[in-house]
Amino acid sequence: MLLRILYHLRRLFQLRRPTLVSQKVMAQLVTCRLDYYNYVLINLPASTIAPFQRVQNTAARLVLGLDRRCSITGALRELHWIPVHYRILFAVATLMYDVFHHRCLAYLQNLVTFTESDSARSRLRSSTTRSAVTVRTRTKLGRRAFSVSGPTV
Repeated sequence: MLLRILYHLRRLFQLRRPTLVSQKVMAQLVTCRLDYYNYVLINLPASTIAPFQRVQNTAARLVLGLDRRCSITGALRELHWIPVHYRILFAVATLMYDVFHHRCLAYLQNLVTFTESDSARSRLRSSTTRSAVTVRTRTKLGRRAFSVSGPTV
């Protein structure tokens, strides 16, 4: 998955003077592919997410025509790209927003329970806030499930 993105970036690096259209294509290619894996990458260690961040940094340098040694923070800010870790959190938060407002598929709504629908929590003050119930897990793999990571985010 990551190798395919890197392959396309290397091919695009061969363009001597990228035009505005090719820059838009590069940006769209990278952001589309990075966003494709957002839900798989939730709650993974930073060492696993780092290659995806490097791909985003390489794409930003390519789009702006920067040298390899230039600082990437200003480039990402100029392109209005947020770092990969925050992209992942934003994607999960957006999906959780859709679950909250019943704008997603039924099986996703079944994964998340809210305090107002939980009969054991009906007497609590938090039952009127309609917040999602965070399920406790014992394993790190369990924390990656949407039913746990969604309400946590």
